[in-house]
Amino acid sequence: MNEMYKPLFTPWKIRNLEIKNRIVLTSMGGTSIFGWMEPCHFDKEAANFLLEKAKNNVGLVLPGIAPIQDPILNRYLYSNKRMFKKLKVFMDEFHKTGAKMFVQLTAGFGRSMAVNEVMEKIYKNKFLNLVAKPILNVDRLCKAPSDLPNRWSDKVPSKPFTVKEIKKMVNAFAKTAKLCKDAGVDGVEIHAVHEGYLLDQFTLPYCNHRSDDYGGSFENRYRFPVEIVRAIKHVCGEDYPVSLRYSVVSKTKGFRAGAMPNEEFREVGRSMEESEKAAKYLQDAGYDMLNADNGTYDAWYWAHPPMYMPQNCNLNDVAHIRQFVDIPVVCAGRMEPDVAANAIKEGKIDAMGVARQFLSDPEWVTKLMNDNINDIRPCICCHNGCFNMCHYEGVPNIQDMQDTMHMARCAINPITMQTKKYKIVKAKQSKNIAIIGAGIAGLEAALVLAKRGHNVTIYEKSDKVGGVFIAASVFSFKEKDRALLEWYKKQIANEKNIKIEFNKEIKSLSEIQADEYIVATGSTPRKLDIPGSDKFIDACTYLLNQTNVGDNVTIIGGGLTGCEIAYELHLQGRHPTIVEAKNDLIAVKGVCLANSSYLRDYFKLHDVPVYLNSTVKEYKDGEVVIKYKDDEFKVKTDNVVVSIGYNSYKLVEKEKHVHIIGDANKVGNLRTAIWGAWDVAMKL
Repeated sequence: MNEMYKPLFTPWKIRNLEIKNRIVLTSMGGTSIFGWMEPCHFDKEAANFLLEKAKNNVGLVLPGIAPIQDPILNRYLYSNKRMFKKLKVFMDEFHKTGAKMFVQLTAGFGRSMAVNEVMEKIYKNKFLNLVAKPILNVDRLCKAPSDLPNRWSDKVPSKPFTVKEIKKMVNAFAKTAKLCKDAGVDGVEIHAVHEGYLLDQFTLPYCNHRSDDYGGSFENRYRFPVEIVRAIKHVCGEDYPVSLRYSVVSKTKGFRAGAMPNEEFREVGRSMEESEKAAKYLQDAGYDMLNADNGTYDAWYWAHPPMYMPQNCNLNDVAHIRQFVDIPVVCAGRMEPDVAANAIKEGKIDAMGVARQFLSDPEWVTKLMNDNINDIRPCICCHNGCFNMCHYEGVPNIQDMQDTMHMARCAINPITMQTKKYKIVKAKQSKNIAIIGAGIAGLEAALVLAKRGHNVTIYEKSDKVGGVFIAASVFSFKEKDRALLEWYKKQIANEKNIKIEFNKEIKSLSEIQADEYIVATGSTPRKLDIPGSDKFIDACTYLLNQTNVGDNVTIIGGGLTGCEIAYELHLQGRHPTIVEAKNDLIAVKGVCLANSSYLRDYFKLHDVPVYLNSTVKEYKDGEVVIKYKDDEFKVKTDNVVVSIGYNSYKLVEKEKHVHIIGDANKVGNLRTAIWGAWDVAMKL
C-alpha cells in the first residue's frame, strides 16, 4: 500500500465500538436494508450490496435511509418483526468480514419530498386523496415543521406536524433502534439534521415558524433530534452508538436558492456560528458521531456534489466544526483518498465518507490497498443512475417510476443493485463478434462479450477510442470523465479476446466477416438552417478542436452540453450567451437537480445572459438576431456554437445477427449507452 494512504487504515472508536479503518460507506437512497419507496421488508438486493462492500475492506457501512414510517402503506418500521429476525441472520454473516454497520433511520422528507405528477394529481383531487391515503398518504409524506412550499412542486405544499405526531415518531425511533440492537446491528444513525430533510427543517430558521415547544428558540428548534437520541439511549443504553447525519452549514439563500462556492451571501439556514453551538449541543444530548457535509435541497449541490463542485468541497467546513466537539467527525463530499488521509493524519477529521464511488466500483478500497489505483472505475458524479431526480420550470420531479422505486443504481456499472438483471454468464458457444465503433457503448459491449468468452474485433474509423465521450471529457471540470476513458483503455488492453483495428471505417458489413455484428456508430449533430448558419460551430467539433471562438460567444441550445460549454467559457473569463427555445435550461428528463441547479444558479450569480423561450433567426456581421415571442433584438457575438442535440447514425438497420447499440440505436446518455450494451452483449 502506498504510504500516503495508511492513515485511512488505522482503527478508531465510536464510543466503545472499534472500527477497523477510517473508510465509511455513507448512506444512499435505494440501499436501505429495509427496502426503499415500498413497504418495509428485509431487502436481499441491498443486503448483498452491503455485504459485498464489507468483504471489500470498508470499515463502517451505513445502508440507505429507512423511513421510520413506510412511504407506502404508512406502517411503522418496528411493526415488521419478521424482517428484524432476518436482519439478525444477516448481521451474523456480516460481522465475519470485520466491518461494522449502523442502520440509518429517517424521520422523513418534509418539504424536500420529491413530489411527482402522480402525487400532484392525488393531492389536488379530494376523492383520489381519500382513496389513496391508506396506501400513499401524500399529506403525511410532505408534512413539515410549518406551512412550507415544496422544493419540487408548487401544487403540494407542506402542512405542519402536530406535537402528538412528533411524540409518536420519537417513540418509533426508540422502538426501532432497540430492534436493531437486538438484531446485532452495531449502532444507528439518525437522519438527519442534514440536507434540509425533515429533522433539519425543524432546526432551520427559514423552515421552522412554530410557536410551540418545537419552534422559536435555538433549544426548541433542536428539540426533535435531541428527544430522539435521548429516547434511543433510554431503551438501548448509553453505550449503544448513535450517529447523526449533519450538515455543518446550510449554504442556502432562500427557498430554491442555493449559495455557490465562495459566494458572499446571507445564510437563512444554519450558519457556521450556529453550527459551532449546535454540534456541541447535539453531542451533549447523546450523539456519538457526526457524519457531516453541507447543504440543503435548496443548495443540493453541496450534499450531492456534481462534477462542477470542487473535490473535497466540504472538508474545510467539516474540519472547522471538528474543533467544537469531542466525538468523531466524518467528512463526505467528493473526498479524495490522499486528501482525506492527510486530513485524518493532521487530526482535522476522523474518517472519510464515500458513497457513489462504491456504486461505480464496489472493490475500490481493496484496489487502493493493493496499489491497483488505475483499475478503479471512477464515479463521474453524473447522478444519471443513482439519483436522477429531475426538476425544471413547470414540472415536479420528472423521473421514471422505475428510477423512483430503484435508486442507487449506477450509470457506468449496471450490475450495481441489479444483480438479477445484469450478470456475467459464460456463453454456451464462443463466437467471433465484430463491433463497429469504439465509443463507450462499443467498448462496454466488447468487455462484456470478452468476459463471456467471445472473440471481439472493434473497428474504429479514427485513431482513438472513446467516440463522442472524448469531446464530453475535455472540460476542465471533467477530470473523472478523462479517468474513466483511461480506465476503459486499460481494461480493453487487458482483455486478450479483444482486438481493435484503428483508422478502419466500415461502410458496409460485407467488408468484414463475423458471427454477430454490433453497430455502435453513434450519432451526428443536428443542424440549423438559418441565414448565417454555415458559419456556426458544432459543439462536438468545438470541444474536440478547442477552436478559438473569441470573447463573446453565443451558444444555441441550453441543454446540458450547451450549458457546460457556457460554464467552461465563463470559467475561462469569456462572455457566453445562451439562447434556449424551452422555458428553462436543461429541461430534460434524467439530469439530477443537483447538477442542473448548480449550472442555473451559477449563471444567475454571474449574470450570464440566458434567453429562454427564444430562438436565433439570423447571424450576420458579428451579430445574432434573437426572437422572443413577437420581439426581435440583436446581440453582438464573435462566434456561435450550436448544441441542439444529435440524430442517430445507423450504418444498417437491425436484423438477424445485427445489433444496434448506443446513440446509433437511440440518442441518450452514458447510462443508456452502457446499459444498452449489456442488454445486447448478455444475449449473444
